[in-house]
Amino acid sequence: MKATGIVRRIDDLGRVVIPKEIRRTMHIREGDPLEIFTDSGGEVVFKKYSPIGEFAPFATQYADVLARAMNMSVAVADRDGAVAAAGPLKKELMGKRLSAEAEKLLTERQPFIARSPEQTLLPFDGMDKPACLMFPILAAGDMAGTVCAFANDVAPGTQGALPGETDVKLMQVTAAFLGKQMEG
Repeated sequence: MKATGIVRRIDDLGRVVIPKEIRRTMHIREGDPLEIFTDSGGEVVFKKYSPIGEFAPFATQYADVLARAMNMSVAVADRDGAVAAAGPLKKELMGKRLSAEAEKLLTERQPFIARSPEQTLLPFDGMDKPACLMFPILAAGDMAGTVCAFANDVAPGTQGALPGETDVKLMQVTAAFLGKQMEG
């Protein structure tokens, strides 16, 4: 564990403020869930909690089936980045952070559906591969993450392929199903 040199006092209601610098560095936003751990040595550790991260093995299997059915690469991400991926872009997608553009759409709970070749979305930082679909995953009314699809036959740096109506429906069902799994 890394010491920050920052000391905070607990107020009369038992609250402690996590400094802005740490929240920014760790991508902790207002309303984000934190998991609390303790040990016998008196340490208290706060860890960002990702409900989708808890389902990563399941999400990976679901992404694999979906990628095969749609013939596209698929990523499942929590509010920070990809936790599961399948298809030819799997290695490139894993661990990538969500882009500011994708975060904005998700905050607004808006799906992205490419309806023309000019309409593009780069959902992950450091990738030049546009998504053709992105749907928010909602669990118990909270935005938990997203599922994204990338056409396999489009070269990096070019416009994305357009999804069909079946692809759109599959992604809608996937996002809804993963959200329900987190609720139950």
